[in-house]
Amino acid sequence: MFTDKKTLSNRIKNVFRAAKGIRSILIVNTGSEDPNFIYMTDLIGGLFEGSLLLVTNSGVTLFTSPLEYELAREQLNNGIRIVNLNKKDKLEILVNAVKGKKVGINGNFIPYEMYRRLKKRLKVKEFVDVSEAFEKARQVKDSNEIKRIKDANIITKRAIAEVQRGLKAGMTEKQAASRFDSLILKLGADGTSFPSIVCFGRNAALPHHSPDKTKLRYGDFVLIDVGVKMDNYCSDVTRTIIFGKGRGRIKDYGRKAEILKIVKDAQSLAIRSIKEGQIGENPHLIAEKHINSACNGRYKGTFIHSLGHSIGIEVHDGSGRFLTPGSKLVLRAGMVTSVEPGIYVPGFGGARFEDDIVVTKKGAIVL
Repeated sequence: MFTDKKTLSNRIKNVFRAAKGIRSILIVNTGSEDPNFIYMTDLIGGLFEGSLLLVTNSGVTLFTSPLEYELAREQLNNGIRIVNLNKKDKLEILVNAVKGKKVGINGNFIPYEMYRRLKKRLKVKEFVDVSEAFEKARQVKDSNEIKRIKDANIITKRAIAEVQRGLKAGMTEKQAASRFDSLILKLGADGTSFPSIVCFGRNAALPHHSPDKTKLRYGDFVLIDVGVKMDNYCSDVTRTIIFGKGRGRIKDYGRKAEILKIVKDAQSLAIRSIKEGQIGENPHLIAEKHINSACNGRYKGTFIHSLGHSIGIEVHDGSGRFLTPGSKLVLRAGMVTSVEPGIYVPGFGGARFEDDIVVTKKGAIVL
């Protein structure tokens, strides 16, 4: 975790630079943690249900229950103040800090009923949605964040390779997905970053297919879209293969191999185009043009989603509008995004290749 005061100070400055006119921000956990709570504290482990985080230009104060107080004390040595809400009148510290003020909140996370109760209880003048400010602050990752995403990618790719080696005719998509989920824990991951996707055969034409009891057959497409979490940070990787060996023995092998090659080439072209200063939609348009024009337009219109989304604390970090049609976002060094072109042919199958990359001044580095 980041333990230095300098990193925390930089994150505070970045958030308030984007949240113009706001001097206090309140991050509120529900039954789960607000991703911005993780961003500002970097606490690993614990639930921190109902915990509150007050962020000001001068520092950060965590208001938490006795259940998490000692865990927070063990981890937070970067200047964050910790208040035990079990002690009498401790909430008054927060009330006095925000009473009568404009206070920023994450409008994308806090439920309306909680918003209403807090406004009344804390006597704030107005709650202002600062979710976009956090999104902007989190777009560019520091070296520690990038290292964690890279570590998550290493485990993800190792586990995918193991699952591919263990594929057997007759096994189900659910069994393959379960194999991945088990392997990553043995390799040191904290868990999956999203429910694992495994598609056999025709199901590979469905980008978000949920693994079911479909059995693997010789010559099937096998699409595996998975990710892990490592110390609060995510990976998102997709690989597609044709199950079995022997070109002459696989029905429609030529067409299946053709699809794999087109998608791989589209991804390669897109990655080579990425660097600081590039506009977000351009890599998508490059991949889309390649797919649409390949084989005399045979696969035109089969790339049906955006090329990539931001990755970080969340697998779709922030709005996710990075490498998307119409995105005018100017890429900056330190941004991390997926690059995932695909071809999807209903009733036949499809392919997707996805890697996570970090933007640099000179180009993109695959993590």
